[in-house]
Amino acid sequence: MTEAITAGFLRQRPLPTLDADSDKDRRGRVLVIGGSASVPGAALLAATSALRAGAGKLQIATCESIATQLGLAVPEALVIGLPETRDGDIAPTAAPRLLERMERSDAVLIGPGCMDADAAGELTAGLLECAPGPAIVIDAMPLVRLDRCRESLVRHGANTILTPHSGEMAGMLGIERSIVDSDPITIARKAAVLFQCVVALKGSCTQVVDPKGATWKYDQGNVGLATSGSGDTLAGLTAGLLARGASPVQAAQWGVYIHGEAGNRLAQTAARSVSWPVNSWPKSRQFSQISPGRSHRAGATAECVTGATYRRASAFSRPDVAQPRTPRRGAVQPLEAQK
Repeated sequence: MTEAITAGFLRQRPLPTLDADSDKDRRGRVLVIGGSASVPGAALLAATSALRAGAGKLQIATCESIATQLGLAVPEALVIGLPETRDGDIAPTAAPRLLERMERSDAVLIGPGCMDADAAGELTAGLLECAPGPAIVIDAMPLVRLDRCRESLVRHGANTILTPHSGEMAGMLGIERSIVDSDPITIARKAAVLFQCVVALKGSCTQVVDPKGATWKYDQGNVGLATSGSGDTLAGLTAGLLARGASPVQAAQWGVYIHGEAGNRLAQTAARSVSWPVNSWPKSRQFSQISPGRSHRAGATAECVTGATYRRASAFSRPDVAQPRTPRRGAVQPLEAQK
């Protein structure tokens, strides 16, 4: 049986609470490894999302040629410049430099913005030589060369989350994309058991599967999420939740829900400039399941998490369209009981 990920579902699975006097060390340290000369923004989106999900300390490891620019774009982050390939991707030889830093982190995200599959696969294989301990999210290009990392992933136990779309899943398993699209639940379960990881297979209905085959789904998003940078945002959000203490399954469940609901809320904001019949959406898509609360409640934080992606689209940046208010940065809080 596949259980739906809803607001009510998440109320029964609240995120770890943080004391009012928690400092940045207790909120967790996240390391984002990604970006390339041609796609530096992927690391920026992922890193920003990790911060807005509640991580206390942010580190970005990226190509040396773009490290300074990312440091200026995200002044909160410690940025590490790494050697790069001739094509502008992180060189696989950089892996040993990052192992100690990974072991000192609570969560590590590998892959956003990596463009060379072979270089990304070799880099990931080297990074997974780190001692088990940090929770790991693997996204984007490294996924299609993950077959060479199976033993390392099993060694890390169920402490890793894979976030493929159907094309990346096809590459992971060496099958046609049409096979993934025809039976995503079965394929996601196969991958979760094979790699002994939590799998979030992204799509119009995202499947979250644990290594034992237990499955949950989120199908309340909208087509606006199918845009460049959306997956980077989800991966960063998930890593940020891991850093602040969520389990891999919990981080995947909360991540896909917040990501989807952010898209829905921002679509409502822009409804006057597009032809989406927002008022006719099902009640669940009009956020009636989420009660009003503080400015940093889960829904408001979600708007902030994915806002950078959506505001780049012309429909969301016209001066006659009101932009969503950006709440102060803060940790995602458990959904409050509906009044």
